[in-house]
Amino acid sequence: MKPIKLILSSLMLFLAFTGIISCGGSAPETNSKANPDSTAVSEKEDEKLILFFGNSLTAGYGIDPEDAFPGLVQARLDSLGKEFKVINGGLSGETTAGGLSRLDWFLEEEPYIFVLELGGNDGLRGILPSESKNNLLEIIDKVKSKYPNTKIILAGMQIPPNMGQEYTDEFKAIYPAVAAEKNVTLIPFLLEGVAGNPELNLPDGIHPTEEGHQIVFGTVWPFIESEID
Repeated sequence: MKPIKLILSSLMLFLAFTGIISCGGSAPETNSKANPDSTAVSEKEDEKLILFFGNSLTAGYGIDPEDAFPGLVQARLDSLGKEFKVINGGLSGETTAGGLSRLDWFLEEEPYIFVLELGGNDGLRGILPSESKNNLLEIIDKVKSKYPNTKIILAGMQIPPNMGQEYTDEFKAIYPAVAAEKNVTLIPFLLEGVAGNPELNLPDGIHPTEEGHQIVFGTVWPFIESEID
């Protein structure tokens, strides 16, 4: 009789366990959360990615990231019902060399649009423009090599003449040269209408305020819009 009792006990435990799964407890709580999440994931799989890869300007230093120009791009896309997800890959203090070293981590998924905003910190630190240019070229080459269909937009940058006018002019020339060599879209100057205006920048005189980012968004958006229609 002991074997029968053992079988019956095992059966009772099995029925009790399946009853818990079907009626309540921790297992169904996990499942109830999993179902909506899996639906959300399947919906997000249809979203195309827009990766803003840059420094503190992209990150929205000193303000809410949602108010930085990448966040404003996401808001505009959402308002238009466009299936795009914006990824803010901005890192304060980032140089072109630093961006090149961390790029692979951001290329785990294919971006539909890759917006490259780097170089400003190079200029402020007096890094040789030739080095900055080579890093930008290599970043673009990496993106093109892994994702040939990704649309690349290069955000042009300018710096104050603190390093001398010759250096300033040489730095400014990097961006149109890189864009022409790699045949990518160029935003001539990301901070057009914002740079040098105290009312549109934080006290450091470098990073835009929320209002400044609205203007930067106005500069960037036409280039994004032309690639998504």
